[in-house]
Amino acid sequence: MTDTAGTGALPVEGVSAARVLDEIRALRAADRPTHGGRLFAYVYDPGVAGLDELAQAAYAESAHVNGLDPTAFPSLLAMENALVGAAARLLGGGPGTSAPDVVGSVTSGGTESLILAVKAARDARPDLAEPRIVVPVSGHAAFAKAAHYLRVALDPVPVDPVTLRPAVADVAAAIRPETVLVVASAPSYAHGVIDPVAEIAAVAAAAGVRCHVDACFGGWALPWLRRLGAPVPPFDFAVPGVTSMSVDLHKYAYAPKGVSVLLHRNPGLRVPQFFAYGDWPGYTMVNPVIASTRSGGPIAAAYATLRHLGEDGYLRLAAVTRDAVAGLADAVGAVDGLRLLAEPESTVVCFTADDPELDLFVLVDELTARGWHTQPQLAYAGLPASVHLTVTAAVAPRVPEFGPALAEAAAAARAAGPVVLPPELLALAGSLTPEALTPDLIAGLAAGLGLGTGPAPDRMAAVNTLLQAAPVRLRERLFVEFVGLLQRPTW
Repeated sequence: MTDTAGTGALPVEGVSAARVLDEIRALRAADRPTHGGRLFAYVYDPGVAGLDELAQAAYAESAHVNGLDPTAFPSLLAMENALVGAAARLLGGGPGTSAPDVVGSVTSGGTESLILAVKAARDARPDLAEPRIVVPVSGHAAFAKAAHYLRVALDPVPVDPVTLRPAVADVAAAIRPETVLVVASAPSYAHGVIDPVAEIAAVAAAAGVRCHVDACFGGWALPWLRRLGAPVPPFDFAVPGVTSMSVDLHKYAYAPKGVSVLLHRNPGLRVPQFFAYGDWPGYTMVNPVIASTRSGGPIAAAYATLRHLGEDGYLRLAAVTRDAVAGLADAVGAVDGLRLLAEPESTVVCFTADDPELDLFVLVDELTARGWHTQPQLAYAGLPASVHLTVTAAVAPRVPEFGPALAEAAAAARAAGPVVLPPELLALAGSLTPEALTPDLIAGLAAGLGLGTGPAPDRMAAVNTLLQAAPVRLRERLFVEFVGLLQRPTW
């Protein structure tokens, strides 16, 4: 007898709601845990009882509302304006400040916010045939994506291997007559350190160039940490010369994915962000962001989250997170051979290994085997490979467990020894060019590393070691091909 329901997304005959939900739950069982404080990347969990249910209910109320036309759905416009106002006020803007005219837009995430910041800067200078942006190498990769999409040249600025910050003199030297935007991070995602924003903004202003502060990661954490007494340097609209900022509400505002806010110091700076088109027989298109149709679900969920937690709630969560960061940093310092790559300034713990017998990629696998999911980062331009921990409030109860688990994982990694790839494979990785990759060669590499059309292997140390050995351009192509092997249609 034929199963007319099938296993694909479009069965011949529809199946019951209960069965569909059971199927989704079964698929979700293979995912990393989004709650419980054991995943140090990708998700942001406050550990607040009832918050998920509130956000889901708010999402459902506005899921079918379309942000394409704010005059048709004033509820969404009201919530979006409220979110922008909250972000602006938190980041040094609004009435009674030195930036009283801040305006903004809600986007789908940090990458869209950064692309739009670059677009606004580029389109504000139509006189330039070859616009450029100045970005420290520690700036988020989304700036490189924006430069690629928008055909803007990217001028990277190195960071000091000790401070992990760019030198202001190097930033100033990178500014050219064609520069339309200078970037600073608060903090950088990889290491969690805050760039010298005030000094960078000053050199940008002196050159007559916009300055964007990427606070996607820290914009909703640093202000609360400052209120708790942390020595947070100036980084927001209180700094003269800062012309735009981005902050993700789906990070430390703990809203569901995906909600970010892009802010501009005044309405005139925001105008080039918009896209308007009336030269066709349909409706006149006016979009403040990249998407035209936008579900109101994420905006309503973010609005509900902010309203429910309030300033006192965020201050409590920041205090809990601060203590968790300190506990994790102490746990790293207690393991021989490990050291912090940077003293924590925000909500990131980033560490590396000084012991050549302690392979960080193996350590990450050993932590995964023990239920701790961390984020390995490859070595770059004199900076060692490292392990990144994004710390949220939900991590705090787990800190006492993490120290012993890290020590056990380090001992196991030492016992296993560093990954040793076949010499011929290393030679191949070092000599290949992206253009030389063939489907057969990619398939062979993937098979040898345990990659296929199914889920990625539980242990990724060999994959990371190969990627580390490959030149950057080849590494990028291998990333594309390996992920492409995973993204194949099911019939």
